[in-house]
Amino acid sequence: MTLLEVSGLRVTYRTEDGPVLAAKDVSFSLGRGEILALVGESGCGKTATAMAIPRLLDDTRATIGGSVLLDGVELTALSERRMRDVRGKDISVVFQEPMTSLNPAFTVGRQIGEVLRQHTGLTRRQVRERVVELLDLVGVPDARRRAGSYPHELSGGMRQRVMIATAVACDPKVLIADEPTTALDVTIQAGVLDVIRDLREQLGTAVILITHDLGVVAEVADRVVVMYSGRHVEHSPTAAVFDRPQHPYTIGLLDALPARAALRGGRRRLTEIPGLVPSPATDPDACQFAPRCPRATAECTAARPALTGADGGDGHLVACYHPGPRRDA
Repeated sequence: MTLLEVSGLRVTYRTEDGPVLAAKDVSFSLGRGEILALVGESGCGKTATAMAIPRLLDDTRATIGGSVLLDGVELTALSERRMRDVRGKDISVVFQEPMTSLNPAFTVGRQIGEVLRQHTGLTRRQVRERVVELLDLVGVPDARRRAGSYPHELSGGMRQRVMIATAVACDPKVLIADEPTTALDVTIQAGVLDVIRDLREQLGTAVILITHDLGVVAEVADRVVVMYSGRHVEHSPTAAVFDRPQHPYTIGLLDALPARAALRGGRRRLTEIPGLVPSPATDPDACQFAPRCPRATAECTAARPALTGADGGDGHLVACYHPGPRRDA
């Protein structure tokens, strides 16, 4: 059953040099208990798209267009007062850098408890007990003692778990995780991903995972939306993206993985995508990947390709006039 429906989402930033289009008509759905990954290079619009859903973008700098339906409620039409009730209760966010998101002047237990006091009618004693339960849920050892710790007294992995505990305090329907494993070592990264999987299993929380790490995507995501220059160019079940990618950009991302590095001259060399990402201030009626694409033809620069079904069915969509697997496959 569809929980979240995003349709034609547009995010425009106002700058001194003119409008910047961070998200351009992005559409996707999210089912209950599903993990959906938004992937792509830095600056492709992943975070702008995700932060527009709970309307966490600065209204004085950003304009949001399109539709965002959560359980049939149009979030773009709600007043700011009503959105404050939605944030933390129905939609929560785990931000990329916990040290800048947690307040250094307060204990982590107090910060988690603040969310509970804001959205629930729990007594002080119940809040304290719930904080310990949440820290235990996300795998923080000696949870009762750690509730009295300050952020600087915890490791990076523990701080990230505290952020997740804060985000799920009120059993949200949707959890948005913005690069939750960035700057963590491999073992801690695995632990954080396990926490996200466990939350999905235990609480039924749906997750939007923002990442540029395709290894993380393969590990936890059910479906993938590949974004390029503010647009979604491929959308499919995770296995299909890795087994039979259709868009040349997706193929380029996969070929850039160290595990797929080609053997050249006796040494393994990473494959790069030639050229530069186009300016976000532009939005031509054409495929913006065409200048970097080995398959580009005149058709690609004459009109923008629509997102259509790819060979194989299973909900695999691609925005390309010349889709298909690697030509050397």
